[in-house]
Amino acid sequence: MAFKYYVIYKPYEVLTRFTPEGGKSCLADYFKVPPDVYPVGRLDYDSEGLLVLTNDKALNHRVLSPRYAHEREYWVQVDGAVTAAAVAQLQEGVQITVDGKPYHTRRCSASIFEEEPPLPPRNPPIRFRKSIPAPWIKMILREGKNRQVRKMTAAVGFPTLRLVRYRMENLTIAGMQPGEMKALSKEEIFRDLRI
Repeated sequence: MAFKYYVIYKPYEVLTRFTPEGGKSCLADYFKVPPDVYPVGRLDYDSEGLLVLTNDKALNHRVLSPRYAHEREYWVQVDGAVTAAAVAQLQEGVQITVDGKPYHTRRCSASIFEEEPPLPPRNPPIRFRKSIPAPWIKMILREGKNRQVRKMTAAVGFPTLRLVRYRMENLTIAGMQPGEMKALSKEEIFRDLRI
C-alpha cells in the first residue's frame, strides 16, 4: 500500500474529521484526499493550525503515544495583560481537569511574544476591545490532553481568545494559509517529526 502524508493548516471553526456533524464545516469542505487518509490526533473546532493527515497507522501511533513526547508549539492569544508570574506558572505546570479528574500539567516552555506573530488574520476575527490588551504567548508542550492549552491559560487567569498550533517538532505551518495543504514524502515527514 502506498502511504500518503499531508500537512494542512486547519482553519478556525472546522471539525477535525471528514464527516460533517450538526451543520459544522469539516475537513472534507477544504481538503481532497484519498478515502483512507485520516487526521493524526485532533485540533478543536475553535482552534487552528498544523494537522497531519495520513493513512500510515505506524506514524499515527508514534506521534500520539505519550512515550515519544513530541514537542508541540502553540501560539496563544489571551484576554488581558498577561503577567510574568502567570507565564512562570504555566512553565511550572498548573492544575486542570481532564475527564472530570484533577491533572497537573507537565513543565513546559512559555514566553510572551514581543510583537504579534506572523499569522494570517482569523475569519471571523476575535472580538476587539480597545481597553483590554490581547497579547500572544508561545507555549511548547510535550503532552496533549483535551483542550489543554485553553485550560492552562484559564487556570492562570487569562482565557484564550485565539489558538494556533504552529509546530510539531520541525514540522511547521510557516508560510501557509488556512485551508492550504501540502503533500510530503515519507522521508520528509519522518525527518521533520524526528521519528
